[in-house]
Amino acid sequence: MTAGARRDGAALILAGSNASLRRAVLFVFALLSALVFLAPSARALDVVAVSPNEAVINLQPAMEIHRNAGRNFQVSAVPGPEGIVRRIEIDATSPDSNGDWAVFALTNESDEQIDRLIVAPHFKLAGSGVLSPDLGSQRIAAITPSQGFALERQPSSEADEFLVTLDPGAIVTFVAELSAERLPDVRLWEPATYRENVNAFTLYRGIVLGIAGLLAVFLTILFVIKGSAMFPAAAALSWSVLAYICIDFQFWEKLIPFAPGQEPVWRAGVEVSFLFTLLLFLCAYLTLNRWHGYLTIVSSLVLAAAAALGVYVLFDPVSAAGIARLSIGATAALGLAAILTLSFKRFDRAVMLLPTWLLLIVWVWAAWLTVTGRVSNDIIQPALGGGLVLIVLLIGFTVMQHGFAGGTLAEGLVSDLERRSLALSGSGDAIFDWDIPRDRIFIDSDGDMLSALPVEKMNGPARNWLPILHPDDRDRFKLTLDTILEHRRGRMHQDFRVRDADGHYHWLALRARPMLGTDGEVMRCVGTLKDVTAAKKAEDRLLQDALVDQLTGLPNREVFMDRLEAVNRLAADCQEVQPTVFVIDIDRFKQVNDDFGLATGDTILLTLGRRLKRVLKAQDTLARLSGDQFGAILLSETTADGVAAAAERMREALSAPIGFADRDIVLTGSIGLTGWSADQTAPEAVMEADLAMHQAKRMGGDRIEPFRPSYKAIGSSRIALETDLRRAFDRHELTLAFQPIIALEDGRIAGFEALIRWDHPRRGKISPNEFVPLAERSGLIIQIGQFALEEAAKRLSDWHRVTGDTSLFMSVNVSSRQLITQDLISDVETVLTRYRLPPASLKLEMTESLVMDNPELSAQLLARIVELGVGLSLDDFGTGYSSLAYLMRFPFDTLKIDQSFLRHNAQPQRPVILKSIVTMAQDLGLRIVAEGIESRDDAASLREMGCDFGQSFLFSKPLNQEEARQALLAKDSGLKRTA
Repeated sequence: MTAGARRDGAALILAGSNASLRRAVLFVFALLSALVFLAPSARALDVVAVSPNEAVINLQPAMEIHRNAGRNFQVSAVPGPEGIVRRIEIDATSPDSNGDWAVFALTNESDEQIDRLIVAPHFKLAGSGVLSPDLGSQRIAAITPSQGFALERQPSSEADEFLVTLDPGAIVTFVAELSAERLPDVRLWEPATYRENVNAFTLYRGIVLGIAGLLAVFLTILFVIKGSAMFPAAAALSWSVLAYICIDFQFWEKLIPFAPGQEPVWRAGVEVSFLFTLLLFLCAYLTLNRWHGYLTIVSSLVLAAAAALGVYVLFDPVSAAGIARLSIGATAALGLAAILTLSFKRFDRAVMLLPTWLLLIVWVWAAWLTVTGRVSNDIIQPALGGGLVLIVLLIGFTVMQHGFAGGTLAEGLVSDLERRSLALSGSGDAIFDWDIPRDRIFIDSDGDMLSALPVEKMNGPARNWLPILHPDDRDRFKLTLDTILEHRRGRMHQDFRVRDADGHYHWLALRARPMLGTDGEVMRCVGTLKDVTAAKKAEDRLLQDALVDQLTGLPNREVFMDRLEAVNRLAADCQEVQPTVFVIDIDRFKQVNDDFGLATGDTILLTLGRRLKRVLKAQDTLARLSGDQFGAILLSETTADGVAAAAERMREALSAPIGFADRDIVLTGSIGLTGWSADQTAPEAVMEADLAMHQAKRMGGDRIEPFRPSYKAIGSSRIALETDLRRAFDRHELTLAFQPIIALEDGRIAGFEALIRWDHPRRGKISPNEFVPLAERSGLIIQIGQFALEEAAKRLSDWHRVTGDTSLFMSVNVSSRQLITQDLISDVETVLTRYRLPPASLKLEMTESLVMDNPELSAQLLARIVELGVGLSLDDFGTGYSSLAYLMRFPFDTLKIDQSFLRHNAQPQRPVILKSIVTMAQDLGLRIVAEGIESRDDAASLREMGCDFGQSFLFSKPLNQEEARQALLAKDSGLKRTA
């Protein structure tokens, strides 16, 4: 395309001789032409004077930019020397023109013709921006002067270059067609100076490119040789920096010419690549995954985001580059924080990387000053490229230093001798070398293995070792050395003790072998020396733990049984030896642990053990058999009176008060004993004493019980009974009996108490007093309680449906095991929901002692039961020692007077006590059930006192399911029952 300059006015030539008049007319004409034809610009152009002595001129301050002016642009030129103003009209040469134009004017004030280059670089890092950076492109499509044809474009891949020639005295207006929104730099260069300036950086760029390329290749080779993850990460970082340098130095364009509009994609791509590889190197080098599982997740997410940003470059390179530049700064800052944190933890990799990362921080700061325009000289851009290569070079040195200093040599790169040396160094053992002909022992240790020992004395003649060796080890040590010299073969495996400067002995393990000379004699004895004091102490502790109880220091069960066997052999040969075996168990010790804690319980056990030890004599044996159980072998007393006296002393020692926190704790012991016979084994003796001890516990504890043969039958019977009880559930041998609770006012059935029954297939009906304690000890009581609650609720639901009377209630007994478990609440809620029972129709019975086993937990559970609407009945009221306190603390709604208050009719205080209990319950709003009423007179008296209910064989024996149903449907029961 061509563009022409057209003259839009005519000059008025005045005739005549009057010069003054001619000048006036010309001035008026010029003024009118300016008013008519001049484009509406905001200001007049500044004409840039060009002289031969100026090598470069910045044209940006003198440029006038016109945005969105269209493809056809008109502007008035600067008046020439003759004062004539011309109108310039330019048509866009590019089909993608955005309508932006730049206008500037040049003048040559000299007497000679001047050639200059107008240069607009495609990319300039200085002032390119952060969030929406200018990534470079063609800046000027064409430049048209007011004199005529467009300027000639010079071939260049780095900038838009146009050659302009200015005649002497000429004033030329130039119109530049802009092909980009930004015009960061436009200068007027003297051609030779410009070429020199470009060539000045060629050598520097070549050196930087060469170093970056060699570094990338070298780290890639290390990656192939080494197996550590930091090497491929460092190699990837070096390749990304090399790509960045190639793009920044316009070297890549010479290899692969960019298509129009591709330069931003390439620049954004290399910046994102640098971000990704920098993150990858930081994660791999610092092994962030080893510090915390969350760091692994965060690192993976960050790397995935950086990879996604690389894909985003293809769609919006400007935004992607902005995000990458911000992310590089954030990575540098967060990386510094991580490196400092790990450096404080003495992580050697972080310490080694710290100087290089500080240099990276400086580079990021300089880059920020550059892209924000605070630094804009021509040197800063190549300097930043060189600094980036320097950083990667230091990273490469750091990686190599760590990789090779850490000893992670690849397979096949070391000799066998080096491998053995490395293995010895890694083990930390000291070297033992005895030069036999010169009688010199050499000890060498790289670490602190023998730092506490007198190594100076150990280096020298072998006799120097004798004074520092333990006396028990000297002869054995000398014998071992003499044996090696005599037999000329074998290996030395010797553990001995050596005294240090403080007089403490250390165990050393010597492992060596003789080295023979050409004459077959032993020339040297070479091996390793290791301090094994800690291992020896651990062995001693294990041996002690295997024989001695750690808490009390007494022999344990194994030692106790071994001594029994020894006593058995001694008693077989010596009739004077007549041992007695004791098994001692502390009564209610579990309650001490529950009330005061395990630490207090251990202290009390230690105290009791010491007391028992003082009671016994030197020839006797005391051992701790289990938790709160002790065993004793009495040899000092052989007569019956002496054994009884010793047993009584043990019982008194146990029952003496133990002071604890300004209070006394009183415990008792159940003691079982048995004699000894020659044909008896140790386990049999302990079993007999154990059976006697359990019999003492069954009889109330705090007593001494000698073994009787009948106890074996009791013990075996108890085990068999427990086994049958476990099978009773599957065999449906357990049932419920229902004892009516009668309203004393009208004699009608108000409710029932559910009683558990066991019908054994061989023994018949077994009393609850026999199997319930057994169930408590074995843990079966929870299963029995759940069965009773489920069955009672089911029957009560049936009777409500049959009679239509929902005021009929059922009392179910609760065991201590049930009360301390959270399952009781859920079991009650389940049966209420399943059988659609009114909560008030179900009552849970419990005794005073049961509640006080764990009062705090009991108070919480009982409160939750009351919230459900279920009734609570306190059974056996009056038999405890703090019943009134229970009534104030726990939310009971019913009292059951114990039958012991109704059986002693001859005692005059009985009516007074009963009257007091009833009156108190009425004042507290509690219902009263009297158990064990023996006569109609007692029932009448209780009714007059205000007692609500009665329960005894006087009214009815416990009924089975069908009998209870018939009783409810009987004519005299009717439907008028009252609760």
